[in-house]
Amino acid sequence: MNAKSLQALRPQSGFTLIELVMVIVILAVLAAVAIPKFVDLGADAKTAALAGVAGSLTSAASVNYAARKVNINNGVVVTDCDHVKNALQGGVPNGYNITPRTITAGEITAATAIACSVTQTSTGVIATFTAVGIN
Repeated sequence: MNAKSLQALRPQSGFTLIELVMVIVILAVLAAVAIPKFVDLGADAKTAALAGVAGSLTSAASVNYAARKVNINNGVVVTDCDHVKNALQGGVPNGYNITPRTITAGEITAATAIACSVTQTSTGVIATFTAVGIN
């Protein structure tokens, strides 16, 4: 037998050009679908951070109410939306502002809950939190 007939008998190994092109096409389609989902995660992160700050303010107001109800020397007086930031350990993080609210006399009194707003300064997005008044 000659060398040419020996090569014909030996099985070929490897991928054909068509198989390689198909793999590249499939990877391109997957990348085209997946990449846009990860491009705008910054906006979702900012929204989640704002929701976290609003939740923290609501929680701080509730814990402050309970602490002050047990002992008047604990916690802080809350008669305004802006007072809740004093109940939050460390205060409101940088980049967030509690929206000033015109409060009528007696609107926030002991054990009265009122909806307040916190604004994320970088986006201008507003979230609400609940302030529980206590003297």
